[in-house]
Amino acid sequence: MPAAKKTSPKKVAPKKKKQPGKLIWRLLLVGLLIIGLSPFYYGYVLKTFSYTWQWFRDLRGNPRYRTYKSFNISIPSQYNLHGIDVSYAQGRINWPKVKAMQEDSIHINFAFIKATEGLFKVDPYFKRNWREAPKAGIVCGAYHFLRANRSGFWQARFFLQNADIEAGDLPPVADVETLDGVSPDVMRQNVKAFLTQVEAKTKTRPIIYTTLSFYATYLAGYFNDYPLWLAHYNQADLHVGQLSWLFWQHSDKANVNGINHVVDFNAFKGDSLSFRQILVQ
Repeated sequence: MPAAKKTSPKKVAPKKKKQPGKLIWRLLLVGLLIIGLSPFYYGYVLKTFSYTWQWFRDLRGNPRYRTYKSFNISIPSQYNLHGIDVSYAQGRINWPKVKAMQEDSIHINFAFIKATEGLFKVDPYFKRNWREAPKAGIVCGAYHFLRANRSGFWQARFFLQNADIEAGDLPPVADVETLDGVSPDVMRQNVKAFLTQVEAKTKTRPIIYTTLSFYATYLAGYFNDYPLWLAHYNQADLHVGQLSWLFWQHSDKANVNGINHVVDFNAFKGDSLSFRQILVQ
């Protein structure tokens, strides 16, 4: 009987030891993916990038026109007095918060408040804004959105029935932005009738609000005796040659505490003394 062959025992491969380093890296990768997919993370990155980019732009640009983070706009800081203009679009406003907001030397000194439009529309928030803003220490002015295809005289009567203009207020404002389907001549006739009636009743020369382009196209040369409030956005300064103006609406996207909607931001051309001099006596 042949001898049995010797068989060597099978070699068992040693178990591989788990490497904790690889597990940590995998967990870290999963965490990064989760964070990377998070909308919050993307929002944070985009916001940080936006602020950083704006900082570089400010550094390279006009030092008198820089971004104010809290207001979320660039502001021409060569002007000392700043304000907003509001209507029903801004909803219910917390005026003490508006007044208290400040970044460096920039804060809200004044507000123009929409009162009426055309012959029949009263802004639903006008009475509240007209009452509460002065309580917070903000100087206010009322404005009427003028409809060029309606009688300027009767629009003035309607405006004055709803806006009680008193001493210490800003001058009343005619907001002129559209032709409403009528000729420029008819529009100008109604604007003139509105201004004349308001001035006669308040003993104060009204302000004309309009865009820079609308003024240049339809109003230039016709109302030189009236102070101007011009809208022209995202510029370091308002370059209008020899044209005289009092207020400049330089942004329509400002964030202001106490207001749950973006709002127009304005600068006054003069100092505090000239500001007091234009107020209703």
